[in-house]
This record gives sequence, structure tokens and C-alpha cells, in this order.
Amino acid sequence: MPSAPAPHRVSHRSRPVAPAADAAAHAAAAPTGDGTRAARIGARLKATRLDRDLTLAGLAAATGISSSTISRLEAGKRQPNLDLLIPLAAALEVTLDELVSDTAVPDPRVRPRFTRRWGAEVEQLSREGSPMQTVRMVLPPRDEEPELRTHDGFEWLYVLDGRLRLRLAEHDLVLKPGEAAEFATRVPHWMGSADDHPVEIMCIFSRDGERIHVRAQTEPDRRAGR
Repeated sequence: MPSAPAPHRVSHRSRPVAPAADAAAHAAAAPTGDGTRAARIGARLKATRLDRDLTLAGLAAATGISSSTISRLEAGKRQPNLDLLIPLAAALEVTLDELVSDTAVPDPRVRPRFTRRWGAEVEQLSREGSPMQTVRMVLPPRDEEPELRTHDGFEWLYVLDGRLRLRLAEHDLVLKPGEAAEFATRVPHWMGSADDHPVEIMCIFSRDGERIHVRAQTEPDRRAGR
């Protein structure tokens, strides 16, 4: 009775190495002296793994390389070589040059991440380290009275679907699909659905815009004792 096939694992046989990438891999495998090159490769390896939402265990399962070995590679404590780099690059869907070369152009595609923030569905459309953050948000209708807040940064938004209510200092506006707005977020502001239906928007804001909103300095009701 024939035996069951072994589980598939990525290996160097599954992905031929182009001459340029082969040269890059050999360069990475060369002695580095102080280990600086290994540390840079390790940092790129870790950043790529996290960008793919892969755990050490997940990458280990895909490559047959132990989690401890991958961890040491990412920390720059293990010398990278072809036997390690080829299956790792294949599992991460990048070229060897992207892991090894300091001048390689990285894959520009962004893998969206979905979260819930500020009571909204948020689709993150930029990399975690990007200085400008782009998100698609779906804001549900809410019953409570708007509470204006402020934070560092600058924001641009575009209404994709529904009706958006934007409170900005003394302005109280309703934006429809196809309309846009931009403003400094140090100005007290609030935005949400303008009716009983969700509103979908696209936002671009500076990195500071990801910080948790803090209460606006101006709260007239409290200052007046009401």
C-alpha cells in the first residue's frame, strides 16, 4: 500500500534562483565581520514577515526552518545562507534581492489590515511605518451628541458612500458622496454619520493622526458650569 505523501514545504527546488539573485544570496552568505549586514538582512526579514501577518511558527511551518533559527536570523545572531534565504524568500513571496540588497526596490503592494477603532470599521491601506496613513472607514450611526476632539496632524477625507456630518470648530457640515474636506486636526473636530445609515469614507492623515484623540481644550458647557 503506497505511503501518504509528505506535507509540502517550500524548498530551494521549488523556486529557481536567477543569476542576479544568486549573486545577492552569495553576498549575504559571505562573512560579515561585525555582523552588521546580517543584522540588516534580519531586520528586513522580520519586517517582511510582520507585513505578511505571519508568526514565527507560521513561517517555520511554511519553510521547515525552526522558529528559533528564524528568530536568530531576524535578530542578526545567525549568519544567513542560501539554504535559509531561498525557502524564506519563497514563503514570503519576495525575491532574494529584496531580503539581501540594501538598494533593492521592495514590493510596493500593501496588504490591507482590518481593525475596529473609534467605534468604526477601519481598513488600513498603508504600511505601519508610513509617515502618511491611508484608511477606509465605515462609521455607524450614533445617538450621542458629538464631542469635539483634537490631536496633532493634518487630515484629508473623501466621502465614498452615505452622508458624513463634519463638525469643525464653528462649522457644522454635511458632506455627500464625491465631496472632500481637509483640515488641521489641532482644530476641534468630530465626524460621523449624518443620518440613520452608515457612512463610508477614505482618510489620509499624518502619522500623528493615529494617536488616540484627546479632549479638546475648549469645552464651553463645563467652563460655564453646565
